[in-house]
Amino acid sequence: MRVLCSSTLIGEFFVIGFAGLVAMKDDSLAMSTVWTVCGIAMVLSVLLCGMITRPGGVHLGWALQIGLVASGFVVPVMFFLGALFAVLWWASVHYGRKIDEIKAGWAASEGSAGPDAA
Repeated sequence: MRVLCSSTLIGEFFVIGFAGLVAMKDDSLAMSTVWTVCGIAMVLSVLLCGMITRPGGVHLGWALQIGLVASGFVVPVMFFLGALFAVLWWASVHYGRKIDEIKAGWAASEGSAGPDAA
């Protein structure tokens, strides 16, 4: 699960940065506000890569997905990209857990077979 979720989060890191560049063009927004919000979201996406397997890591990832979709109110294309990354996040968590279960099953079957089972 860690690899799939981390890949999604790193993709979001870049999308958030590019969304910040687009939001910077809006005259009604202060550049410091745009980069403070984007910077916090970008740092959170990188920190979450290491927190995925810890308690609450996946929930924080969902909070980031909600924030990404909500950023569509500032940069409209983010409604689409946020929804796309939310689906990717769901798939990463869902299929990542299945992969982890399969790996644990293989490890258990190799351990129960013993060294002379070849």
